[in-house]
Amino acid sequence: MDATGSSAPSSPARPLRIVLCPWLAFGHMLPYLELAERLASRGHRVSYVSTPRNLARLPPRRHAIDLVPLQLPRVEGLPDGAESTNDVPGDRLEHLWEAFDGLAVPFAEFLAAACADDGGRPDWVLADTFHHWAPTACLKHEVPCAMLQASAAFIAASACGASEREELAAASVFEEISVVAVRPAAIPRYEWERSAALLAPLGASGMSVLRRCSLTLDRCTVVAMRSCPEWELEAFPLAARLLGKPLVPLGLLPPSPDGGRGASANRDHATVRWLDAQPAESVVYVALGSEVPLPVELVHELALGLELAGTRFLWALRKPSGVPDGDVLPAGFLERTHGHGLVTMVWVPQITILAHDAVGAFLTHCGRSSLIEGLLYGHPLVMLPISGDQGPNARLMEGRKVGLQVARDEDDGSFDRHGVASAVRAVMVEEDTRRVFVANAMKMQEIVGNEELQERYVDEFVQQLRSYATDGKTCRVLPSSTAAETY
Repeated sequence: MDATGSSAPSSPARPLRIVLCPWLAFGHMLPYLELAERLASRGHRVSYVSTPRNLARLPPRRHAIDLVPLQLPRVEGLPDGAESTNDVPGDRLEHLWEAFDGLAVPFAEFLAAACADDGGRPDWVLADTFHHWAPTACLKHEVPCAMLQASAAFIAASACGASEREELAAASVFEEISVVAVRPAAIPRYEWERSAALLAPLGASGMSVLRRCSLTLDRCTVVAMRSCPEWELEAFPLAARLLGKPLVPLGLLPPSPDGGRGASANRDHATVRWLDAQPAESVVYVALGSEVPLPVELVHELALGLELAGTRFLWALRKPSGVPDGDVLPAGFLERTHGHGLVTMVWVPQITILAHDAVGAFLTHCGRSSLIEGLLYGHPLVMLPISGDQGPNARLMEGRKVGLQVARDEDDGSFDRHGVASAVRAVMVEEDTRRVFVANAMKMQEIVGNEELQERYVDEFVQQLRSYATDGKTCRVLPSSTAAETY
């Protein structure tokens, strides 16, 4: 009340200063950029931290974002100019991890300078799962740090054995994963055995991926996840319990329609012009990501499977390392599929392709971003997971009946042309199964494409950040009806 007894209007909340630090992979950098855009659109000051070449390769931005370049240290064995996983062959990723660990010093220097700047002190640092050195620097400068975790399904699947224990120490889930000895029945043997790579020492530090994750989790204040309960029905609440820290959903951060990667961009690209000449919903778009290319023998099986299926296809193929151009595809394949198939080994505008009326299904590796982008346009899925969280993601989507996984060998994960053709036909050609997959993909589209829902998650995330305050010495949780809610 003022002197006259009337209620005085409340002053607007001060914009937050937020620092984002994504992992050196475009499957992480682009969603972080979407989050940065959404935060900046709400008036917050956002600093986006990466290496110079990665920053230069980001798409155009719609809002003011401070791009902060940190020079990646030179490491013997790392190719010149390599700054992301997209630049490094799979057998040389250890060198990228070593260089990544070397970012600890320049990041600490950046944060110290920001905290010393009058009015420039960050309110929050949002660090990716592997950035164990970011929350360490934050603790020194008493800046709260949130870990951004990509997938509840991965946490839930990987910790199946650990989750059955009566007690799980806070912030120890990644350590628990590392000692689970019995393979859960739902996880194929080949996927379980490949997960051993998460325990391998990487770089000069000798730390494994899981050790980095565990340290990041232990030192952060909250966990934010690019997910929501509507997307991961059972996995999200299980992940919340396992992580041992307050878990806040970010929503799915689908690509903004007016962004540099929007559906209206790159309409003159050769692949889009090819789609323009195809009938509606007749094309399977095939893209298995740019991070882990298939061995050439499996590329051949995939090609021959597409040929057997007989449907039109557009294939964004990453060439296997060290394979001559003439050996990448089976002999005569391009000639036999000419007219109803197109293979390209250069960059393609994936969002524009997925938005095209000619596309009727998406054959995907089930990376989180690809799933979100495909279901944003209601496409049923043919699923061929390769690594990381892709297996749990695929099982999650298969459980939602939005598509079908390609049949795999239980021991080594291989597949053949007949399994590819069968899955493609079930999703694209056979009316009884396609009808079910399309209907359920449209239900998922109602979640991904619900702009009000997705923006509300971002708003609630900001409220969570505001519910924490730094008084110069400690980071404490303030009383709030929405503060640090755990699902």
